[in-house]
Amino acid sequence: MLECRNMTTSATGPKASWPVLDSKALGAALRDYRLSAGLTQAQVARQIGVDRQYVSELEQGKETEQLRRLFAAFKVLGLDLYLIPVSQ
Repeated sequence: MLECRNMTTSATGPKASWPVLDSKALGAALRDYRLSAGLTQAQVARQIGVDRQYVSELEQGKETEQLRRLFAAFKVLGLDLYLIPVSQ
């Protein structure tokens, strides 16, 4: 399970749990959680040590070889991935 730290959710915020079945769903979830946290792509990028373009590509659902293999492994193993915010 991947957990999103320092997130608050509301009726208008991200889902309580978000199924991530592919790169596009991962990107949509990351964007939704980022916006709900009130962060820009640049702020997230600085905090994780990458450039803003990388965060943008993730949010757009760009499929890297690593992500393709990761989701393929989940499928072979019969696993679902969900993002679940950590309680404050």
